Amino acid sequence: MSNFDDTGSILGSADERVASQQERFEKIRTLVCPDSSVASLKLAKEVAALILERQANGQTFVLGLATGSTPVPFYRELIRLHQNENLSFKNVVTFNLDEYYGLKRDHPESYFRFMHDQLFDHVDIPTEQIHIPDGTIPMESVYDYCLSYEKQIEEAGGLDLQILGIGRTGHIGFNEPGSAMESTTRMITLDRVTRQDAAADFMGVANVPRSAITMGVGTILKAKNLVLMAWGSNKADIVKEASEGEITDRVSASFLQTHHSAVFLIDSAASSRLTRFRHPWLVGAVNWDASMKKRAVTWLSSQLNKPILKLVDEDYNEKGTGELLASTSEAAYEVNIDCFNRVQHTITGWPGGKPNADDSYRPERANPFPKRVLVLSPEPMDAFIGMGGTLNRLKEQGHEISLLFQTSGNLRVADVAALNFARVTLEMAEAIAESGWEDQKRYAQSIINALDEKGEFGVDNQLVRRLKGLILRGEVRDAASVCGLEPGAVRFLDLPFYEEGRYRRFQRTESDVEIMQAVLEDLKPDMIFVTGNSGDPSSNQAIAFNCFAEAWSNFSDESWSSNCRVWSYRGRDGGFETHEIEMAVPMSPDQLEQKAEAIRKFMSTSDDDLSTPTRNREIAALYDALGMAEYEAIEAFCRWKG
Repeated sequence: MSNFDDTGSILGSADERVASQQERFEKIRTLVCPDSSVASLKLAKEVAALILERQANGQTFVLGLATGSTPVPFYRELIRLHQNENLSFKNVVTFNLDEYYGLKRDHPESYFRFMHDQLFDHVDIPTEQIHIPDGTIPMESVYDYCLSYEKQIEEAGGLDLQILGIGRTGHIGFNEPGSAMESTTRMITLDRVTRQDAAADFMGVANVPRSAITMGVGTILKAKNLVLMAWGSNKADIVKEASEGEITDRVSASFLQTHHSAVFLIDSAASSRLTRFRHPWLVGAVNWDASMKKRAVTWLSSQLNKPILKLVDEDYNEKGTGELLASTSEAAYEVNIDCFNRVQHTITGWPGGKPNADDSYRPERANPFPKRVLVLSPEPMDAFIGMGGTLNRLKEQGHEISLLFQTSGNLRVADVAALNFARVTLEMAEAIAESGWEDQKRYAQSIINALDEKGEFGVDNQLVRRLKGLILRGEVRDAASVCGLEPGAVRFLDLPFYEEGRYRRFQRTESDVEIMQAVLEDLKPDMIFVTGNSGDPSSNQAIAFNCFAEAWSNFSDESWSSNCRVWSYRGRDGGFETHEIEMAVPMSPDQLEQKAEAIRKFMSTSDDDLSTPTRNREIAALYDALGMAEYEAIEAFCRWKG
């Protein structure tokens, strides 16, 4: 799934574009890359060439920069070019898109701190050539300050290149829905979704600033070149809307359609909703194999709101799928039956395989039975969100389950949870007033003091993080118990990349992979459930998955691994489309409520987490609309083949 050309130019591709038949729905040049590292390497080399060209002519290169996890791989490549290939940044002038309002510049989540940690402290750019909006400006001075920021950009000669990310609301910079195309640098109130997405960074949505200073859409559009980067399936829907949808202030990224030299640089996961990949028969000829047939027929059924078995030849012809019938010389009836059976065969109440049964048309093998089942959860809530009902099924059906939490998840635990624990401990120590509780009293007071000292936007020390992790362990055991699992089935790996890092700044280490490798060697599972393979590469979920994948690759010659199946589930990284689902596990109303109860055991939950049962009902409704049996809810899985 790629139209990326290693020999072509990213920055010149918009000007050189001759839209292909496959890309005809896209109103912005969109380059799809194998992964973020390949894209970042290519873009960094092009930027380096421009910097060197300007150096040779005694000129500056004015670079607009973005924050967040998306551009981090690009910044790492720039650092590598500086350190390994002597690329100098002394003629580079930078302007950052935005900054939270109210954060001191040394706060770990300030964009000032982020940019220095991720780029500026590692290259030779002069301090006076770095420009980042100041979120500490007094309120009465913000308007004049924003005008001066605009003037500084103009005096520098304008932006030669602006790097952009895209938020779930479609914002570029912090230009939230409603931002005008002509808007300039200003203070803006952050959208609820934007604040929720940043909640993990700030250890709770209540700690996320409500305002920010941002370049306006009009400011961004004045740049000579624009590159918007997006990674992971969570960005797929908004990338499609910005690239193929109407120009609207509801999605500020859609304004990039008006720019003469704007390029979207995305990975395969972020491209998955584009028409040329999602519905390729609408833009050209396709190979009508079994997978493509299933994709087209389920789409046609949903488009017409008709069960698969009720589709007729005219439906295929009128909706652009007539080629399916023509190329296969089959009538609609035959195609319908085939696809109906394929969808029906994904449904199973035996996710670990049904013993002593014909498994020819079942998603999972009957043997061995019982199976050694390994369930990997990047953060503690992920497994319960993605497969809480299936966990219960596997347990009830006699399989040996090892539920492994790759990280402690302590960064998601709210301060109030740690504060409550410390206060109760302190009150118990004071109430008992006996010897032997002095250590507990000092410990509780140290937690209270640490939380008080860090303030509204501070950072937890290791003592507080450790306590939060322990609190979460208690919630995990409660949730696992609701799903029928004993405490012995639950293990915590506490992978170092998480315990030593922060969101948007995680970096996988050899130790992480070694820990995962030891787990696989020890358990030698018959069946594995994982998540994160389609996430943003800088996310906790994606890094945890990559630790597993690298460890897994070391067992390719082992007999147990060749007989082990790996299933992917979705936690916080979006859902599968109907045609992608290879195993659908139904849940009764009682089982769905049981799953919801497991999720409620976690105090630090978001609205998205609590709406998980609704998403499971939506999957069941999609299956029902295709003509399948009607279920209360369904959890979905797809084979990962490495």
